[in-house]
Formats: sequence, structure tokens, C-alpha cells
Amino acid sequence: MTTPATPILRVNAVDLLRGIVMVIMLLDHTREFFHNAGLSFDPTDLTQTNPILFFTRWITHFCAPTFVFLAGTGAYLQTMRGKSKPELSRFLITRGLWLILLEFTVIRVLVWFNLDFHFALMLQVIWAIGVGMIVLAGLIYLPLRVVAIGSIAMIVLHNLLDKVQAKPPGLGASIWMILHQPGVIFFTPKVYGLVLYPLIPWIGVLAAGYCFGAIYQWEPERRQRFLFKLGTAMLVGFVVLRGINIYGDPSKWSVQKNALFTILSFLNVSKYPPSLLFLLMTIGTGILALPWFERSGHSSQGTMSRIFITFGRVPLLFYIGQWFTAHGLAIVVSYLAGKPTAWLFMGLLEQPRPNPGNLGFQLWVVYLFWLIGLLLLYPLCRWFAEVKRRRKDWWLSYL
Repeated sequence: MTTPATPILRVNAVDLLRGIVMVIMLLDHTREFFHNAGLSFDPTDLTQTNPILFFTRWITHFCAPTFVFLAGTGAYLQTMRGKSKPELSRFLITRGLWLILLEFTVIRVLVWFNLDFHFALMLQVIWAIGVGMIVLAGLIYLPLRVVAIGSIAMIVLHNLLDKVQAKPPGLGASIWMILHQPGVIFFTPKVYGLVLYPLIPWIGVLAAGYCFGAIYQWEPERRQRFLFKLGTAMLVGFVVLRGINIYGDPSKWSVQKNALFTILSFLNVSKYPPSLLFLLMTIGTGILALPWFERSGHSSQGTMSRIFITFGRVPLLFYIGQWFTAHGLAIVVSYLAGKPTAWLFMGLLEQPRPNPGNLGFQLWVVYLFWLIGLLLLYPLCRWFAEVKRRRKDWWLSYL
């Protein structure tokens, strides 16, 4: 293993990959607020969906795992920039607490556009990253090999817990749901929280990403060969395990009404919590893309690459901004089109929810306003990326 003579400032291939999945993330949230089936059914429900809608949702599955995994990688890269373990540990704790606070306040308001904090908590991806960083603050003192083995074990074995299902209410049920079972936890009969990202295996994904960062100390040719082999092995593992249909995902694939829908069934793996097969498929694809980005020059050349890299260098700003953009545009466009907007200000469990049959728009409108949203976000992200490049104020690392 070789260490660079000078500290690594940025890894363009990592920023490019992160930027791509963040752009796709905006598509997912634009769909949620704009599409006329947003409240009616899950786009991956093969009994109701169509292939275009299915893939519109399926492609966004790559966002959260890549986002969490690369958050861990970014933590390791900070050590390569000269940060000591005590400094990194303090940063991970404070940034983790900051992310949790944002999840429960600012992000929660932007998702629902209301201040009714009876719906107190939204335990989504930023929450999972925040808690993962706090845990990682202690793990970094262990040998890297130990952290790698532990994180991989959590990812590989956690589906053994799928049959353990807690029945709320109750403290024990709430704790288990925070750990591994998505659902609603109640603090009082009227105060509740939504657990979408239980901590297992997301903590393992972030810790694995931290270990993954060590390969950026290798010589480029060695690193690229390893990335290609690792990404390929993960995707082959996905195909083989999914084909066997015994372990790795609580939802089995099955033969459908035609070959295309059978393929959709094969690809339709579980996100909540992310199954072993879900993570092999998504993170494996991301890892396989990294050496291609690095070798082909896509990391630094071309207008589209520069746009993606810009987004990838300001992930938290983009994440917060895309909620406001997608939600705000949906309200404005729905109002101008004479469609109901009240449902865009309601909490998840509020009843009754209006469903007059004219909510939302066709899928092409979703894609149109996804592109418009990106155009609105890019100038802000470009400005802030330049600020972070020029200035080294401590507080910029928290944004």
C-alpha cells in the first residue's frame, strides 16, 4: 500500500458518482409530489404499475445506498487530508448530531410544509447517516480490518432478522423498529414518528464505506482493477443469490404475466430496510462505475460531468434544497392547473386525505419539472461549491 505524497483534496470520481445519484434523488421526490399515482399505489407494485413508472422508481433505489456509503468514504478521505483520529471523531459526533437535528426540524418541515409537530420525527436517510457517524466516531479507533469484517457481517446477515416483527405500541417494539423494522412509533396516542430508515444495516453501509475509502491510498491502476473486480463480484453475487431465491431479500421473485414483468419481479428487491440483495445491486453498480469514471476522464471533463461533480460537492445543501424545490414547484403548478393543493400540506397519517381523482399529473410532467428543478438548484450549488473551495471556515464542513 502506498500513501500519496500530498494530501488528497477531492476525488472527482467519488463526487461525480455522488452527484449522479443526487440528481436521480430529485426525480424520486418530484415523482412523489407531482405524479397522479403518488397517493394511490407503490410504483413497484407489479399488479398496478407499468414498466416506465416501475423504472422511474427503481432507478432511484441507487440513491440512498450510494449516498450513505460515500458518506463513510468521505470520512476516511478526511484522514488522508491530514485530520487526526481524535479530530475526525469529534467532527463525526458533532456532524452526526447536527444531521439528526436537521432531520427532525428543517427537513421534516420541507417534506410536509406544515408545523404540526404532533408528527414529531422523520427517521429518514439523514437520520441514518447522523447516527451512523456517531457510531463511526468510536469505530475509527478499531483496526480497519475489524471494522470491515463487522460492517460486512451486518450487511450480509441482517436478513436473518426479517422474521422478528415487533407489534406496537410499547417501548420494546419502538426500539426494535428503530433498529430494523420500518413503521410508525407512537410517543403518545397523538405524537408519532415515521421510521423509514432503521439503523440496521445502514450503520454497516456507512462503516463499510469508511473502510472502502482506504483503497484511495493505492496506486490508480491497482485501485481500478480492484474496483472493477469488486463491483463485478457484487453484481454476480446479486444475480446468483436472487436466482436461487432463498436468502437475501424478504420478497421472492416469481414468473409474471410476461418476460418483461418477470424481469421486473427479479429486480424488485426490498429497500425498507435495505436487503442484502438490494445493497449488492445498488452499491455494486456504483463501485463498478468508479473505475470507469476515473479511467475515461469523465471525472473532470465534459459539461455534464462538471454539473454532476458540482452537485456532488455540496450534498447536504442539495439534499435540503431539492425537498423545497420539488415540494414548492408541486404546489405552484398544481395551483396554476386548478388542482387540489391541500394534500401537499398534510402529514403522512392525517385522515381523511382528499382524493377527488384529479391529484397530480402524468409522468411526462414529472420529468419536465425534475429538469426544471435541477436548473433552479444548479446556480446555488455552483456558488456554494466555489465558496467551499475558496474558504476553509470550520462551519462550512457542516453544510
